[in-house]
Amino acid sequence: MHMYKRKTKVQRAKHKIVKILAPNYIEEYCNAGQFIEQCKECSNYGNMWACPPFDYDTLATVSDYKYAHIIGSQIFISEATRYAPADATEHNTLSYQIMEQARSGIDGQLLGLENRYSGSLCFFAGSCLLCPKEECTRLTNSPCAHPTKMRPSLEAYGFDISKTTLELLGIELKWSTGLVLPPYFTFVSALFTNHKIDNLEL
Repeated sequence: MHMYKRKTKVQRAKHKIVKILAPNYIEEYCNAGQFIEQCKECSNYGNMWACPPFDYDTLATVSDYKYAHIIGSQIFISEATRYAPADATEHNTLSYQIMEQARSGIDGQLLGLENRYSGSLCFFAGSCLLCPKEECTRLTNSPCAHPTKMRPSLEAYGFDISKTTLELLGIELKWSTGLVLPPYFTFVSALFTNHKIDNLEL
């Protein structure tokens, strides 16, 4: 088995940001009952603080916001990188490296926007990366080790990411074909705010 150690550099990132009234986004794109059931099939369910179940009303957390800025980030990779994995281990390792590299930049910018626009709340794209899953303090029922940096994902609150990408962002989700990586990875994050921001940028 090949031990995949080489890291790749993201070739190009393209961000598309759509502003929608938060109540409309909640009404049209959230189905908590359906998607939380899907979350239960994930090994992160109940084992990470950024994942459900939560001990609070998630929709109440966002119901008072006026605007939702939905951010679709396409991370394009080279053809050489797409065909680089020789086995499933290399495929999974390389996919995680691309996600981790892209998320480190996007997540930091989202936290910066949250601080800039006081009272706002950002959502990261996917699972929490601050601690390895096996080290999340939720496993010992202890408080989160990074409460000021940890944020849930939209899907953790029951939002339909597939519908969001296709209908709202106009981005077609791409998936791996066997060991071949997709031409781009798509990450969907968000900023809920009461500030009127006309041209939000990452």
